[in-house]
Amino acid sequence: MSACPMDLYERLRAQGDAVRDIKAQKASKAEVDAAVQLLLQMKAEFKLLTGQDYRAGFPPAGSAVANDAAEDEDEDEEDQVDPWNVCTSSAKGVDYEKLIVRFGSCKIDSELVDRIARVTGKTPHHFLRRGIFFSHRDVHQILDAFESQKSFYLYTGRGPSSEAMHVGHLIPFIFTKWLQDVFDVPLVIQLTDDEKYLWKDLSLDDCRRYTLENARDIIACGFHPDKTFIFSDLDYMGASPAFYRNVVKVQKHVTFNQVKGIFGFTDSDCIGKISFPAIQAAPSFSSSFPQIFGDRLDVQCLIPCAIDQDPYFRMTRDVAPRIGYLKPALLHSTFFPALQGAQTKMSASDANSSIFLTDTPKQIKNKVNKHAFSGGKDTVEEHRKLGGNPEVDVSFMYLTFFLEDDQQLEQIRQDYRSGALLTGELKKRLIETLQPMIAAHQERRRLVSDDIVRQFMTPRPLHLTR
Repeated sequence: MSACPMDLYERLRAQGDAVRDIKAQKASKAEVDAAVQLLLQMKAEFKLLTGQDYRAGFPPAGSAVANDAAEDEDEDEEDQVDPWNVCTSSAKGVDYEKLIVRFGSCKIDSELVDRIARVTGKTPHHFLRRGIFFSHRDVHQILDAFESQKSFYLYTGRGPSSEAMHVGHLIPFIFTKWLQDVFDVPLVIQLTDDEKYLWKDLSLDDCRRYTLENARDIIACGFHPDKTFIFSDLDYMGASPAFYRNVVKVQKHVTFNQVKGIFGFTDSDCIGKISFPAIQAAPSFSSSFPQIFGDRLDVQCLIPCAIDQDPYFRMTRDVAPRIGYLKPALLHSTFFPALQGAQTKMSASDANSSIFLTDTPKQIKNKVNKHAFSGGKDTVEEHRKLGGNPEVDVSFMYLTFFLEDDQQLEQIRQDYRSGALLTGELKKRLIETLQPMIAAHQERRRLVSDDIVRQFMTPRPLHLTR
């Protein structure tokens, strides 16, 4: 008998997948019976070891990914969410309602979504309609200014820690592209190659190479060159005195105790890490980009980002009025889950947890079929009778990001929950959604030349409509 309930749980998951695969391959009755018998034996062992029946999507209580019932018993247990770590014990993922309260942000409600539709005259992006962007700070203020014919600008970023980006990295850029289109405003994109040098075991040459490769993927999202400036921290800070002056202003107004409290730095962290938050803060101020805004200080910034980046901008918003600047507004997104489940976000450092923008159709198919966590039952008979759980099923979660048709998505949800749609069929729908999307991205990226990258990354005036 296994001494570790979580290990047995993972083996049960794998055996359940094996049973489904054997049946899908129309194996002999003897092979199917043997696989099912092993599954039943493992379920009996699991109940003997844990005292609970095995249920897909509900890991054993007390494990690192304990089920929701155990989480409810421990009201003090919090999801871990910071710029470097995202982890939860719930198979459904981070509790974003609690996170809004903890971070002190505001929920994006239907009133705000409707107002964005009225102001822009456009149907709200499905990321807004589905709560993928779920939280904000001062977005009503941005809309007030826009309705008064005042301009704002967008700022988002990427930490280039690997040569290949994964599909989760696309989320803020897809949404930012939509914001740029519907509001017709300029955009600055910060590539924090300095941060990755400080935090990762990378050389400066590695960071430089990753920056340029990531820039190609970002440009391939379709940003307008007349309205978009992409910059490397390692390049731009040395070339822009105005940017560096704002970095120093922020540094002067944040104490060492404050930065330790916000980011959890310790006495053993290098001084580069301690000073870095001011560099991520500086693009929030229009005066950091005199080539775009001249000496204007009245252009507010709107930052679409995942909510794990919020600590940087809580600090920024605290400092801004003390140095004479407008506070940036924010739009926060949920996390894009790892293939293995929503307990953590997709990571470029784990090839099996991620679908990369460089993956072939075959690799995409294999990763989804082999690694995507299922909310389905262990046998077709059980699934048809009891239905699946789309709330924990990674394939369904991914479709909420990438399947744009609301009616189709809702039909898939209902069919899966009722048992009419099997796990293999749901994975097939995801594969058929991802393969052409990633192939189209790869084709657009192929057309991004070195000259185009230089054009986007050269400091220059951008087109302003207001």
